[in-house]
Amino acid sequence: MPVDFELFDWQFSVKFPGQKQTDGGEAPAKGEDKILPERIRRKLEKVKTAIDAEMSPARDIMFTLQKAYFKCGRDQCFNRRIKQEEMHSCIEKCIAPVLRAQQHYKNDLAEFEERLNRSLMVCKHKFESAKLQKNGTEAIDDLESCVNHTLDDIIKTLPDLVGRFKTHLSVEDQN
Repeated sequence: MPVDFELFDWQFSVKFPGQKQTDGGEAPAKGEDKILPERIRRKLEKVKTAIDAEMSPARDIMFTLQKAYFKCGRDQCFNRRIKQEEMHSCIEKCIAPVLRAQQHYKNDLAEFEERLNRSLMVCKHKFESAKLQKNGTEAIDDLESCVNHTLDDIIKTLPDLVGRFKTHLSVEDQN
């Protein structure tokens, strides 16, 4: 089960007071509207790569549970001598651990993503305030610094995320 979720989507332009666009709105600072989001996007890609690497043990757990489900179903449930209701009940019993694990996995990732999005939103709000008080370059530098710090901090929490997932399943670290 790959980690596949959208990280905070930075859909904003770097605009500063007094810069006019042809449509009457404010224009981005010279070239900064493209450079900044690209640097942030590259950093977000690094976070996605780190998440994928750190979540590998969780995917291994899920694979093991799914394998156990199929083995349970094959060995215990698919028997011509039992009634259909008994077979369905048996299959539900076999799949229950997989469904619980998937729900924990989904919940833990959603919580992680929400924490990341809130942190990045704080950076965006700080940027919005800073660009009114500072020159464009200083505001952008502050934003990039905030985003880098936030993403570095969030990467540090990944082992805890995997640990919580293992705890939900009462799986001891085999390393």
